[in-house]
Amino acid sequence: MTLPPRSSYPSGATGPRTIEHRWEQFHRYGPYAVLTLSALVGGVAADLIMTRTEMYAAGALVAAAYGLQIWWGRARPHTVPGAPAGVAYYTARTALAFALSWLNPFFAIYAALSYFDVDPLLPRRFTRAGLLTTAVTLAGSQSGGLPPASLMNWVAFCVLYVVNAALALFFWHVGMREDEKARIQAETIAELERTNLRLEQAMAENAALHAQLLVQAREAGVDDERRRLAAEIHDTLAQGLTGIIAQLQVVTSLTDRDPETARVHLDRAAALARHSLGEARRSVHNLAPSALEHDELAGALKKTVTEWAERHRVRADFTVTGTVEPVHDEIAATLLRIAGEALANTGRHAGASRVGVTLSFMDDELTLDVRDDGRGFDPETAAPASRTGGFGLGGMRARAERIAGAVEVESEPGGGTAVSARVPLVRHP
Repeated sequence: MTLPPRSSYPSGATGPRTIEHRWEQFHRYGPYAVLTLSALVGGVAADLIMTRTEMYAAGALVAAAYGLQIWWGRARPHTVPGAPAGVAYYTARTALAFALSWLNPFFAIYAALSYFDVDPLLPRRFTRAGLLTTAVTLAGSQSGGLPPASLMNWVAFCVLYVVNAALALFFWHVGMREDEKARIQAETIAELERTNLRLEQAMAENAALHAQLLVQAREAGVDDERRRLAAEIHDTLAQGLTGIIAQLQVVTSLTDRDPETARVHLDRAAALARHSLGEARRSVHNLAPSALEHDELAGALKKTVTEWAERHRVRADFTVTGTVEPVHDEIAATLLRIAGEALANTGRHAGASRVGVTLSFMDDELTLDVRDDGRGFDPETAAPASRTGGFGLGGMRARAERIAGAVEVESEPGGGTAVSARVPLVRHP
């Protein structure tokens, strides 16, 4: 014996032939069929176990049961589970089945209906009472009829009642667990559907964000390349042209008085022009500075400092501290460009008589310090990069930040200038 799920009753009469639909058909037509079967079987045996008066009484009760069923067939579609109308119907039908079984034990077939619809008709707190009451009728019929006629019948009634009650409660609990599992499964499926919907929405949003990030990445790449080229041009062409102009100015003032010296400056101007052209080409192709082709960072810096000192006729000392190690090309190129820009700024603006450049190798960091004893300036009022100004401080900071480094400038009017670049020590692979 199994009980229908509470959610299946009452419901509409149309739909696919699912288990719920079949229970619906049973609740609608089953009571008529079971009552008719009970009446037929009971009528066959009526002469053996019933008096004429009991036959008339049974006939009246059967008619009342049919009338009750007709009323319930009309009221049932409009009644929710556990409503007073359902309780009244279940109580009246159980009472009629008990009375009929009292008159004729074969009407217990009709009483057994109360096992099948106790859950949708009664509130949950009365379900056990309904099952135990129905077990009384079934046990009485199975033990020979009510009331028991002898002590043996009473013993049989008690045993059968315990069996019927235990089976009824057992299958009711099984049905309740199945209902709970079905409810949890339905909730899980619904939650999965909602999760899938949210996942689809998130995937759609991620696709849109991915497309947006691609656009932003392309734009950022373009901007970064523009800044790189601007800095490279400033560090190569601009510095080279500045040096050429300075050499030509000297030539202009010495052409008549000292041809040999003028020739030397013209040679320097030509060398600067060739060097600047080569560096410009290397910058366009994003190659390392030419000074790093044949030397490590320390050697390239020493040559750069020496050439700058000869060109500007200023004492410049280069010092290396720590254990010299080969560093990554990008790190070396960045520090060499920063050193070149710092020296170029010193040559154009500082009016210094002495410059010191120090390269320091530490455990996981590389520092470059460029100090001069020139006129200095106020870093807070330094002009930003412009079409007419330089890329100086901003360019140096941008270069260092591109490789996770930093540039600090210390200066004051009349107190000289110190430029310190700190970058990670990434060793050459």
